Amino acid sequence: MRAGDDGGGARGEEPRKLALCVLCGLPAAGKSTFARALSCRLRREQAWAVGVVAYDDVMPEAFLPEASAPPLPSQWKLLRQELLRYLEHFLNGVIHGGQVSVPPTRTEVMWEDFITCLKDQDLISSAAAKAPSGYFLTKTAVSRPLLLILDDNFYYQSMRYEVYQLARKYSVGFCQLFFDCSLETCLERNGQRPRAVPAETIHLMGRKIEKPNPEKNAWERNSLTIQSTVCSSEASLKLTDLLLTALENPVKCVVDNVEQKETDRVICSTNMLHQADQTLRRIVSQMMKEAKDEQVPPYNLKLLAEELNKLKAEFLEDLKQGNKKYLCFQQTTDISDIILSFQYEKDNIVHKYFSKKH
Repeated sequence: MRAGDDGGGARGEEPRKLALCVLCGLPAAGKSTFARALSCRLRREQAWAVGVVAYDDVMPEAFLPEASAPPLPSQWKLLRQELLRYLEHFLNGVIHGGQVSVPPTRTEVMWEDFITCLKDQDLISSAAAKAPSGYFLTKTAVSRPLLLILDDNFYYQSMRYEVYQLARKYSVGFCQLFFDCSLETCLERNGQRPRAVPAETIHLMGRKIEKPNPEKNAWERNSLTIQSTVCSSEASLKLTDLLLTALENPVKCVVDNVEQKETDRVICSTNMLHQADQTLRRIVSQMMKEAKDEQVPPYNLKLLAEELNKLKAEFLEDLKQGNKKYLCFQQTTDISDIILSFQYEKDNIVHKYFSKKH
């Protein structure tokens, strides 16, 4: 492994300790302030390499400067997915070679902001890349336990689940911090910001936010609720324990065993097809009820119903036949996996009809 001119790339004898930490909560809940303080503390007390990736700092500049209106939810979704690809390139560099390759397709300004973010935190060499296709990592990035803190609202479970899938793909740790701040406090803090988020958006997120549910979702078991941006000694110990657990217990990677996957698929199809059908029907029914309550025009209601029912049918066929259109990134061994994936695709459809309210 090679590294930048400010560090070598020697790999220790022990496996690298890597983890992704997701921050979720309403705007102005204190996530960014907390992330900066936590990063400094972990570097000082634990000697870890820490990278805070604040989505608001990396993504907005990807839009044309003349765009006065905020991006649509569908645009944000595409940007989140693009940023996840950037994170994947970075993880690949850390795990496999000490060099971060440049994605073949990218939003140039957004990619540069991402690289600058990592350079500023001593994870990517500040010197010019020594190869046209990538950037070298620093000694800090390749020789110490590395924690990447992703700072965004992540108010839907499906958004956080994408990060979990990335952790599972590369067999790195995963944990979540939920910032439990009252709506009134968030609105008050937001009003004092130079670039305030519309109050309507915060109200909407407050109604829609899906808190981590470790009892229901096994993948959310490494979660901690933060009540204040100022940690007490007890809360600080719990937080350190959570992060250590994530670093030392990576998510088990799904092995690409074709024969075993086919066996699992047949078993799952037999046992879960009926249950999935009933659950997805209820989700579609509830979504249509919400659409009517929001007074979506009748013609749009018809189109929405057609799209959701088509999506449901495709999901059931995917589960039955193993077409790998929607369920290709996971072993479908639990109904919650199917529901999370369906909710994710369903939200993308709904945003087209609720562009101002969802």
